[in-house]
Amino acid sequence: DVQLQASGGGLVQPGGSLRLSCAAPGVTLDSYNIAWFRQAPGKEREWVSCINRSDGRTYYPNSVKGRFTISRDNNKDLAFLQMADLKLEDTAVYYCAADKGALCKVVITPDLDLDIRKEEYDSWGRGTLVTVSS
Repeated sequence: DVQLQASGGGLVQPGGSLRLSCAAPGVTLDSYNIAWFRQAPGKEREWVSCINRSDGRTYYPNSVKGRFTISRDNNKDLAFLQMADLKLEDTAVYYCAADKGALCKVVITPDLDLDIRKEEYDSWGRGTLVTVSS
């Protein structure tokens, strides 16, 4: 998988918003599904969003559904994560990653949440820190 670089993080108060960007110079991103992950201190990597290559359909786990929006601009070879109503528990380093399959590798969990096959997104490049604090 290609390595993508995330940017746009920073310090934001609870309830605030941030937009993260994802890019890889020289890579045609419309050939890939794009996923966002995050990792908080002492925690495992957590999936937060994915957008299909083929039809642009988007997927979110319950933890961020209704607050985060993933999008892509294939003409600019960029992907984005718009985050709203940020909470303290959103504090993490955020990464983007890609796979070249037809669809995001999303699965349904036993508690009827969504998750993703993380093993398919092993290469996630440089992350960007989002700190939510009052």
